[in-house]
Amino acid sequence: MTSTQQTENESALILRDDREGIAYLTLNRPNQFNALSEELLENLQKQLDAIAVDKSIRVVVLAGNGRAFCAGHDLKQMRTQSERDYFQQLFTRCGKVMTRISTLPQPVIARVHSIATAAGCQLVASCDLAIAEEGARFAVSGINVGLFCGTPSVPLSRNVGRKQAMEMLLTGGFISAQQAAAEGLINRAVPLDQLDAEVLKLAQSICNKSSASIALGKAMYYKQLEMGVEQAYQFASEAMADNMMFSDVGEGIDAFTEKRPPNWQDR
Repeated sequence: MTSTQQTENESALILRDDREGIAYLTLNRPNQFNALSEELLENLQKQLDAIAVDKSIRVVVLAGNGRAFCAGHDLKQMRTQSERDYFQQLFTRCGKVMTRISTLPQPVIARVHSIATAAGCQLVASCDLAIAEEGARFAVSGINVGLFCGTPSVPLSRNVGRKQAMEMLLTGGFISAQQAAAEGLINRAVPLDQLDAEVLKLAQSICNKSSASIALGKAMYYKQLEMGVEQAYQFASEAMADNMMFSDVGEGIDAFTEKRPPNWQDR
């Protein structure tokens, strides 16, 4: 079943389309290159929060409408303000949206069909997975207008090597989809006519797994990244022991030994 969930105020900014366990969220400010205005950030946060408690959704695909995936913050809107508190709140709000992606129980796949710059590149780096069209390009280009991309540097530096991240941050230059894949910013680059099929294939492969185990594993993965090796092993061991208590694990092992598809119960 396909359902499009919109409200009167949100319909122009975020489009949501649910299909067979996959929630497609599309940034819809095409004339502004999907720049992250205050309103778009607020609505994206609401959509992510709603999806987090929606057990019918197993995977989220994040896309952009129009000529760009996302061109970062809305610079025109920012220039109407002059108070430091405003900018602190704006960047904090953006950081909360990015963090929400990583704390979401469902994996999030970025579908990148064109440029992703500044906070748009931050958005790609914040997603769990990303597939891009071969002609897509990526940059953290704030430095070109005198603004070092501090908040985009957080997920960027956790995806690519330090020197590559610093080159992008210091020069504001673009990298290709192929280089982004080689550096670890995205999973892979594919021809445009294969982009949707590749995203769907990846999403469906996750939908076919135990959603409870996926949620536990995703939370464990990000938490252990911030730990030392010994602490990470201890935490991961505890998480795996918890996971072994899920009925899905018993069902999965039985299905494997009996050479049949598993019938997930989600716990």
